[in-house]
Amino acid sequence: MTENQPPFDENEYRRRQKERARVMALLLLGFVALVFGITIAKMGLAG
Repeated sequence: MTENQPPFDENEYRRRQKERARVMALLLLGFVALVFGITIAKMGLAG
């Protein structure tokens, strides 16, 4: 490690980890909603 590196802050690490998890959950939810919407639209067009 270099001399001018700040000390490791576990609280900051956990906060960023939680934020990334929230973003990934929202992206996954959006993808699921998109696939669901496309599926419903295709069923509506077929029937």
